[in-house]
Amino acid sequence: MSGFKNFILRGNLVDLAVAVIIGTAFGAVVTKFTEWLTGLMPASAENIFSTKEQSFGAFLNATISFLILAAVVYFFVVIPYTKAKERYFPSPEPGTPADIQLLSEIRDLLAAQKS
Repeated sequence: MSGFKNFILRGNLVDLAVAVIIGTAFGAVVTKFTEWLTGLMPASAENIFSTKEQSFGAFLNATISFLILAAVVYFFVVIPYTKAKERYFPSPEPGTPADIQLLSEIRDLLAAQKS
């Protein structure tokens, strides 16, 4: 079970899932905006954008749906994931890592030997 916990919390699995969900929802907003914008173009017999007119309401609906989905994902996925990640895998203390500090000491000793 700890291996699964490490897989979920250490990897970027949740980050990737959130990105796919938000990207898909934003794609719907862009599609509706494009349909609405091309619907505003004057129709002609030779118009290659021969799409049916889309109302501004469909674009507004897609935008509101995106905002609601983003809020749900943030409050029910991102926040709990962040808290669990900090609980099981706390951030390292701020400061110089041990290996960098050791290399700095070696550099200082070598510089002192040359003098």
